[in-house]
Amino acid sequence: MRASWIATVVLFLASAPLPAQTFRAGFGEVDVTPPDGTPRQGWNSKLTGEGVLDPIFARAVVFDRGEPLAIVQLDVALVNQGDTKAIRAKVEADHAIPGSRVMVAATHNHAGPAVIDEALPRDEKYIARLVAGAAEAVGRALADREEAEVAVGKAVEWDVAYNRRVIMRDGSARTHGSFRDPDALAHESPIDPEVGVLAVRARGGAIKGVLVNFACHPTHHGGERFFSAGYPGALVRELKTRGFPVTLFLQGAAGDVAYDDPRGKADKTMEAIGRILADDVARALEAPNWTTPATLAAASTRVAIPYRTVTDDDVAGKARGTQRFGEPGYYERKIPGLLAMMREKKQVEAEVQVFRVGDLALAAQPSESFTRHGLAIKEGAAPVRTFVVCYANGMLGYLPHEEAFARGGYECSFGPPSHMAPEAGRLLAEAAVALIRAASR
Repeated sequence: MRASWIATVVLFLASAPLPAQTFRAGFGEVDVTPPDGTPRQGWNSKLTGEGVLDPIFARAVVFDRGEPLAIVQLDVALVNQGDTKAIRAKVEADHAIPGSRVMVAATHNHAGPAVIDEALPRDEKYIARLVAGAAEAVGRALADREEAEVAVGKAVEWDVAYNRRVIMRDGSARTHGSFRDPDALAHESPIDPEVGVLAVRARGGAIKGVLVNFACHPTHHGGERFFSAGYPGALVRELKTRGFPVTLFLQGAAGDVAYDDPRGKADKTMEAIGRILADDVARALEAPNWTTPATLAAASTRVAIPYRTVTDDDVAGKARGTQRFGEPGYYERKIPGLLAMMREKKQVEAEVQVFRVGDLALAAQPSESFTRHGLAIKEGAAPVRTFVVCYANGMLGYLPHEEAFARGGYECSFGPPSHMAPEAGRLLAEAAVALIRAASR
């Protein structure tokens, strides 16, 4: 592993542009709303989209000081390694940006088109359109480039996200547990209340766009049949009315965090959450310090992540604390193929990628990591301020913190959403911290 860290340090240093280069930035977006009948994803159920509540987009930002960096954001549940590779290849072929300098992130929207074979096979024609739309968004961002400045800010938000795992009196954990249950004791873990903001404006002029980083599951309308972008889409639309032409929402470490309140209070609508987060963005930028980034760099490494060792009770859904969501028979249909893959491959090579934009680091995690892993990255990378971008450049499924497995709950129950070793999230977080520290020496 030490040799791979050395290689990534070299990549960071080699990718740093010449100090004399002008910093430019641009944004682009492309509507990639699927047609009726396209399979949906996010509910472990056989659902197709019939109608559109609000559109699905591919969005991109390009930062440039001679060698561009591109971030692509998709209004979908996740992006796998194969589609990440396809998007990078298309961007490189069409726009000459190397794939190593492209980050592809999903908002984790649960009311969008299927990008994996969940309960229904995904539509490959639609996937081809999604890949093309992502590359087109990068092209529009390139065309939008002009001399620019950035401002980084934060707000703290306590009224949107809640840790959805509730510890019960018997020591187990219930996902989407309720404190109305007399056996409910406490939240298992904290949330990450930070709303991180990276705003971009034309040099001395108008706002061009903004990146917003926050950790909370977007599950609105998940079990319904129309397409929607969820609360991230509502945030984008709300910010557009407030003078932010394009917003990229970068989902944080939200594996155990959701907007449904375990205290039993009414859930907020996606529009209400969009307005709340837009207010947070405004607070984060009340006194912006506009600067021209002196650093623009990329680094990545690959980490070998083993699959979980499973028991017969795990496979049968009888292990302590097992909790399964989805239509009847979903796990029984999926587990045999999952076990065959695990026996054949033994482990996964997972990509950890870090972008530096001035004093800010963006750490991509190919996973549905628990909040403790995201907080560990932020703490371990200090004093470098870091946005943790999960659901990016691949997907390993849920990565709980190691102690959580003894409690069970949905995210720890063996199956398609959760099958990596307990140490997986920690290994990815440590790799991200090592990359950030290496570049800061």
